[in-house]
Amino acid sequence: MIKLTIIDRDDSSQDIEIPEGINLSLMEVLKASEYDILATCGGLGICATCHVAVVEAPDSLPPVNDTELDMLDTLPEAGPNSHLSCQIRVSEAIDGAIFKIMGESN
Repeated sequence: MIKLTIIDRDDSSQDIEIPEGINLSLMEVLKASEYDILATCGGLGICATCHVAVVEAPDSLPPVNDTELDMLDTLPEAGPNSHLSCQIRVSEAIDGAIFKIMGESN
C-alpha cells in the first residue's frame, strides 16, 4: 500500500492508503476519496483548480514541468512547493508524502 497524508483546507489531516500498481493521478485519488477538488479540466493540467502544496515528499517526486509551471504562475497563492495534483502520478515513489489541498472548493 502507498500511504499519503492529505491536509485539507481547514488544516485537518487524514492518512489515505492506495493500492500499489494503481494508475491514477493524485487528483483522481483525492476525488475518489471525496475531497473537494474542482479539477475543472479533468486532469489535462490546463485549469490549475487541483492545486496542492507539497509539505513533505521523497526526492523521487518529479519536478514541476513547464506546462504545469505556466498554470501555477497564474495562481496568486502558488509557492515553490506548488504542484497540480493531476500531474502527480501515484506510485510507490511518493509513498509517505504529505500534500496540502490549496485553491478554491466547489
